[in-house]
Amino acid sequence: MHQKNRCSSLLLSLCLITLSSAAFAQTAPTQTASTNFFSAWENRVRATLARQPSYPIPVIAPSAQMVQLFRFDYVHEYTPARTTTDIYDNSKGLNLIPWANTEIDICLPPFIQHNNPKVLDGAGDFSFTVKYRPFASPDKHHSYSLGGQVAVSVPTGSYKNGALVSTITPTVMGGKGFGPFAIQSTIGAALPKSDASAIGRTITWNTTLQARVAKIFWPEIEFNSNYYHEGPNNGKNQTFVSPGFMVSKINFRHTPGNRLALIFGSGFQVATSTFHTYNHAYVFTSRFAF
Repeated sequence: MHQKNRCSSLLLSLCLITLSSAAFAQTAPTQTASTNFFSAWENRVRATLARQPSYPIPVIAPSAQMVQLFRFDYVHEYTPARTTTDIYDNSKGLNLIPWANTEIDICLPPFIQHNNPKVLDGAGDFSFTVKYRPFASPDKHHSYSLGGQVAVSVPTGSYKNGALVSTITPTVMGGKGFGPFAIQSTIGAALPKSDASAIGRTITWNTTLQARVAKIFWPEIEFNSNYYHEGPNNGKNQTFVSPGFMVSKINFRHTPGNRLALIFGSGFQVATSTFHTYNHAYVFTSRFAF
């Protein structure tokens, strides 16, 4: 009887050892694959960023520059009716580089606070962006970047804080560095999926002049213009002049290849056109690169 029990125990031990070996054999390649996946991602991001200039994405306007970071913006607007509107997040979020020269932005819905008892506060629309930058050269060569993006918004806003229909916004973007100076410009069109004659189409043109001071400080001036075709603002345009600054890449660790950094900036929009939906606005942007 005792011998039978010993045989059963030995058999059970052998089974447990066999199962443990099989489990280790299954998990070891998975861990290696996971390590290889993240290593390949890191190498791809480094290579993509190394092929472009060092000037930063402006405070307000988009850019052909590739980034991998989490971004949160805050906007405080003063309207013609002498009320204020606070926009938290301002349709920013997570920017990733999943493929070479390609960026995908997952833009979280902003929260809009009107500070007006007659208008309800609420969330805006969810959106995402796919950007591709086929041409670029770093500072030590020709210092330029050229690319395009397509942004898609989904009407998820509450209490009329978003659009009535989905909108597709294709944009062409480019930038050129001249030593410590840089100029960036973009042009795009917001195209509603339906009811375009009632909602209208908007052409957006941004131009930014930047200068580098003390390695990481970039004062800038932006010119942000919207041109309206069809819809309630048909034939009108609005332009803002926006002085501001960016502070790029305050690194958390000064080690080779480290990309963990804080980037932040601020700007002040001033309406210079006769027609404008708000008089001026304070903009703050914060970005955590990884």
